[in-house]
Parts: sequence; C-alpha cells; structure tokens
Amino acid sequence: MRSRVALLFAAFVVVLLVGAGAVYAVDRSQSGKIAEGISIDGIDVGGMTGTEASAALRSRVAPLSETVVVKAGGKRFTLPPQRAQVQVDVDDSVRTALARSREGNVLARAWRSVRGGEVDEDLDLSISYSEVSINRLVDRVAGRIDEEAVDASVDLESGDITPQASRDGRALKKAKLRRDVQRTLLDLGDDKTVRGRTQVVKPKVTTGELAKEYPAILIVDRPNFTLTLYKNLEKVKTYSVAIGAVGLDTPAGLYHIQNKAVDPAWTMPNSDWVAPADRGKVVPPGPANPLKARWMGIFDGAGIHGTDQTASIGTAASHGCVRMLIPDVIELYDQVPVGAPIYIA
Repeated sequence: MRSRVALLFAAFVVVLLVGAGAVYAVDRSQSGKIAEGISIDGIDVGGMTGTEASAALRSRVAPLSETVVVKAGGKRFTLPPQRAQVQVDVDDSVRTALARSREGNVLARAWRSVRGGEVDEDLDLSISYSEVSINRLVDRVAGRIDEEAVDASVDLESGDITPQASRDGRALKKAKLRRDVQRTLLDLGDDKTVRGRTQVVKPKVTTGELAKEYPAILIVDRPNFTLTLYKNLEKVKTYSVAIGAVGLDTPAGLYHIQNKAVDPAWTMPNSDWVAPADRGKVVPPGPANPLKARWMGIFDGAGIHGTDQTASIGTAASHGCVRMLIPDVIELYDQVPVGAPIYIA
C-alpha cells in the first residue's frame, strides 16, 4: 500500500515538473517578442521581436523628418526638423513595449500565449522636440501677420477736422497655431501643412463713434477774423471776431477751453499795456470791465469774451483775446464745454 502511494506521488511530481517545464518553455519562447495587442503610437508591433519592431517603427517615423509648413495671411513659413530638434528614441519605445509584454507572472504570460490573448495597449512613441523653436516660429508668423487696429481720428494739431476712418486690425491666434504646429510636428501622417488662423481686432474708436468724442470744436481763423463752431464734427456756425493786435497776438496752435464764467470779473494783467499801479486789480462786471457777458479761458490770460466795442469786430484790435459780439458769445457759451479743443490758425 505504501509503495502504491509513493508511486502515485512520484507520478504527480513528474506531471508537475513536466507542466512547469512546458509553462517555462512557452514563456521562454515569447521572451524576445512583444505581446499581441501592443502598439506604439498606433503602429501595431504585437508579435514582433525587438529588431522587427525597431525596423517597423523606423520605416513609419520618416514623416517626423519632414518640414512643417505654416500658411497664414498669404505668406509661407517653415519649421525644418533640424530646427525643431526632433529626436525619436525607437529603441526606448521598443524596450518599453517588451517590458510591458513581460509584466505579470510566468503562468499568466504562458496562459495568455496559449489561448492567444492580447495586451490591449497603445504606448507613446518616445519623441522629443524643441518647444522654444515652435514658440519662435509662432512669434515670427505673428510678427508678419498681425496688424494693429487704427482708431478713427482727426488731426487737430494741424486744425484739420476731416475724420480719418478707423480700420480693423488682425491678430494671429497664437495659442491655436502653437498647438497645431506641435500636433503636426509629431504626427506620423504625410500632411505637414498648418493653417494659421487669425481674428479681427476692433479699434477702440470707430468712425461712427468718433463724432461723439468731439461734442464741440472751435476753429479760429485769424487772417479772416472768424470763429467756427463744430458739433460732433459737423459745422454749425461761423462768427465774426476780433483778434489780438500786432505785438499782442492771439496765441496760435491747439488749446483747450480751460474755464468758463458768466459775467466774469477781470483781473488786470501784469502786462506792459497796463499801468504798474493797476496790475493785479480786480474789476467787477460793469461798464469798466472789458469782458462782457461771458468768458471762456484759452491760455495764459487769453480767452474768448464778449465786447461792446462792436467796431473792433473783424479787426486785429484786442490785447490777445478773441472778442465776439455779446449776443454771439452768449449763444456760443452754452454749446462749448470745458475741455473742448480750440485750434487757432
């Protein structure tokens, strides 16, 4: 009886040893191969040896050596692979695939092999590249493509109130282009062309909005003794005025209305034409005050005011101010806010 048990045990041990040997043999036969179902960046390398997988990968990664072409705004830009510093580590990718194939214990690997099982996994291809080069390409494209928006304007410095039209600008969608160039650079496909997309940049002040920026503009034409009021860039009315006499000229150039007053007091200026004893005296509204009805300050004591010296209108007769008939200055006063530009030619 004991001998029979011993024989059965011996037979069992033999079966185990044979089975283990078979399992080991099956696993060993697959040790140099990549498991079925494994791919690298979409390239099926399942069942291949390391050498075969390396050859297959090298034949498929050839597009990574192609120049990326960016087309934008009717212009063409390129990113050669040497500038992009594209490096493909095929051997590292194959080693990763082989290591993934050997994960798990020997029984699990052998059983997978016997039943034709697969490892369903797509591994990343080991690729490196220069992000700096991509950023430089995108900046180069933007530098050639971008156009600043132009605000509508008027050239008041030269007294020209003809509106200059606004113009839309253009800006490259840099973040999108950067992503697209990177994707195309690493794509194994043959198409290496990228379209640079742009977006419209609107001006801060459009032609339609420009008029609102100028509720009132005054233009003083000294040679013709006129003052013209423009409202929202449209001519409203021209008035006859008096200007500074020779040697006491009304200042030329672009100014802005600094202050306003109804029936203003007059402080006698520190000027040669004022007696020294009177300089700095304040003259209240009344017959002795030359500033009649309204005052709109321009610069350094000069301003626009009414006058009862009607005969002086149309001549160079003032001490530097712009004189108007009293009804005219009253009419003008409420239409001109503080800060309104005045150009004196």
